[in-house]
Amino acid sequence: MTDLLVPFTAPDTSARHFLVLEESPRRVRAFFAGTAVADSTRMKLLHESRRRPVYYFPLDDVRTDLLEPSDHTVDDEHKGAATYWHLRVRDRRTANAAFAFRSPPAGAPDLSSYLAFEWNALDAWFEEDDQVYGHARDPYHRVDVLPSSRHVEVSIDGETIAETRRPHLLFETGLPTRYYVPRLDVRMELLTPSAKRTVCPYKGTASYWSATIRGAAYPDIAWTYVHPIVECPKIENLISFFNEHLDITVDGERQERPNTIWSQREPDASRDTEEGDE
Repeated sequence: MTDLLVPFTAPDTSARHFLVLEESPRRVRAFFAGTAVADSTRMKLLHESRRRPVYYFPLDDVRTDLLEPSDHTVDDEHKGAATYWHLRVRDRRTANAAFAFRSPPAGAPDLSSYLAFEWNALDAWFEEDDQVYGHARDPYHRVDVLPSSRHVEVSIDGETIAETRRPHLLFETGLPTRYYVPRLDVRMELLTPSAKRTVCPYKGTASYWSATIRGAAYPDIAWTYVHPIVECPKIENLISFFNEHLDITVDGERQERPNTIWSQREPDASRDTEEGDE
């Protein structure tokens, strides 16, 4: 059920901004220092333009006795001023972990009786008994993995590094098609394991590979899910590549390099990106 599904126009701007506060039937729990600081079957999910969804908990479902007032505030033109709290459990404390919008502007969802947490300030999140990584799951985000007999070639600077007629194609909401290739069809001697790891709430933890082609380094150009979550078992141990930074040919036709947030910058292990969403 949706509480609000209307365009919201921010003050002094003509840009249309969307805020949707939606009920969820899922039990959501958030843990810190081994304690469930929020546990709710009445959680609501806030969808917002150009932002990830956020879990909002009714105050009665939050351990407010563990919260300490903070003088930190943030003004949000669409949701109003955010009030923050520190979170303390026994001898552990995380600063500015919880926040609430007490006085949302007219036309915005009423968040005044709800509280949210900074994702990385807590230790673990669960939907029912399934742990969630990276950020809240969007129920409208879809991932489909389909086996294919299409002829896929992957090359960097004219050097073929993978070629297969048995790829798995991963179609994910808002992202370009990703081609997952069996390791036996990849020239693994050109790839070196990277220390980079990212997490995706829909697929699991990704490990990365860098390539060296004729002395040139291509850091973190490919990735694999060694142990994907149960919804995506078809990509287990297959390898995919950044379409944005190399050439992929499918059935003899060179694919256009997609324009995404990874197009204008090299993938590297020091950057905190959402590549786990790949």
